[in-house]
Amino acid sequence: MKDLKDLFEHQLKDLYSAETQLTKALPKMVKNAHDKKLKEAFESHLEETKEQKERLAEICKELGIKPTGETCKAMKGLIEEAEDFLKEDASDEVRDAGLIADAQRVEHYEISGYGTVVRYAKELGHKEIAAKLQKTLDEEYNADNKLDKLAEGRLNKKAK
Repeated sequence: MKDLKDLFEHQLKDLYSAETQLTKALPKMVKNAHDKKLKEAFESHLEETKEQKERLAEICKELGIKPTGETCKAMKGLIEEAEDFLKEDASDEVRDAGLIADAQRVEHYEISGYGTVVRYAKELGHKEIAAKLQKTLDEEYNADNKLDKLAEGRLNKKAK
């Protein structure tokens, strides 16, 4: 990597890998969630994640880069942690609270990654691409806030 452009492209590929992995992991979270609203939140985010992955593919096409070829090790680890948690003997209420915790770790990772690529896009003069990436960043913040409300509003209390 020689410059910010190379780093930007690397980060985009990493996020593409993260979104690809997440589209495979979210159905497991839907299946294992007990609370109806939590299931709906995961289902909704799965559809959103598919759109985010497609948005990244379009951005990469605009930039003339191939989005594949990277493996996001951080997302791989976060998903492995969530899968390990699902093997625990936990009540439905505790499982839901734990799924939210694992999902929020994922959201925080994505927020960090998208915040970085938005900044890089702006610095590299890619205003339209920055706007597309900002849309995804906003969606990640909204997903995190939705999980916060579910946890704080009732699911953590049920797990208590």
